[in-house]
Amino acid sequence: MRFSPSPLFVFALVLAAYGPISCDTAQVTQAEDAESAQQEPEARVPQIREQPLHAPPTELLEVTRVVDGDTIHVQRGDQVEKLRLLSVDTEEVIRGGGSSSPSKPQTVFGTECAAWAVSFFEGLGDEDAKTRVGLWFPDGKEARDVYGRLLCHVVLEDGTDFNLLLLQEGKSPYFNKYGNSIGFDAEFRAAQAKARGEELGIWNPGTNEPKTPGTPAVRRPYDTLMPWWEARARAIDEFRAKRAGNALRFVDAGEPDQLEATTRESAPEPAQVEVFGAPDRVFDEDDGSQTVLFRTSDRRRALRVRISKEQVSAHASLELENISEELKQNFVWVIGAMRWTGRGYEIASEGPERWRGADPQEQN
Repeated sequence: MRFSPSPLFVFALVLAAYGPISCDTAQVTQAEDAESAQQEPEARVPQIREQPLHAPPTELLEVTRVVDGDTIHVQRGDQVEKLRLLSVDTEEVIRGGGSSSPSKPQTVFGTECAAWAVSFFEGLGDEDAKTRVGLWFPDGKEARDVYGRLLCHVVLEDGTDFNLLLLQEGKSPYFNKYGNSIGFDAEFRAAQAKARGEELGIWNPGTNEPKTPGTPAVRRPYDTLMPWWEARARAIDEFRAKRAGNALRFVDAGEPDQLEATTRESAPEPAQVEVFGAPDRVFDEDDGSQTVLFRTSDRRRALRVRISKEQVSAHASLELENISEELKQNFVWVIGAMRWTGRGYEIASEGPERWRGADPQEQN
């Protein structure tokens, strides 16, 4: 089995299916609810909610620093929290020294967007020149990325969702590389489509166009990246659906709390699981075996899948050493017995047939 993407995988955008929409943050009348309930599920059309998406936040936190368009710091209790805004990814600021990857080049618009964000939040300051915002977490659950940043939506005092505002202004694409928005997928798609149609910000052909004739333009390759993000989002949608049906059987390697809950439930026996996740690195061990380390938000509780020396050649067709490359489907599923080792979680691979690529298109 090979995880290399097909041309359809790389070049086709697929419209994700929309689930029922929660009404706790939506401004929906009872009549609209009743009309929606009378429709057949397959005919139900997602309602596009207008800003402000939220009720005014009851807890406001002081903004202490605006790093760029999608990263800000707030004072929360006695510590400063670094926030990573969900579903958005503004272009990189020009700082010199090149860029982290061709998919995230440092651009003029990235620098302009960062300056805009600084000015925007300064403009919201009160009489003591302090800006305060609220935070919104999908399903009310706090989570962090691999860098320890708090993943959230920033909510302005009137309930406006700043993450969505970035798309409405053309400052960011809909960044669903790590999953479609929980709660606001329809709104983010609609905002992107509108901004793109109006050629705002990143969608304007003149954006990042060099002023000096003959100078190469540095642009982010959205037409290449967005199908890749969509494919990853489809894989995550599949995992979310499976986990909703059996939270102990289907677990995310990147969420150690899920691994812990499952192993505790099955103790003292190993937990029989189907793990979804993204391999980070493959290590060749001194005894000839291999260890596949999965990407995680907590390295101390990472998942490792052991491949015995005798099984290494049989697993070669999986090409796990290349699976973390960009523009590939980076997610996989692996089935096995999982246990806690004292330094993380571990599965002994029983064979390549226990693995499969996560893109639903690859299922038999």
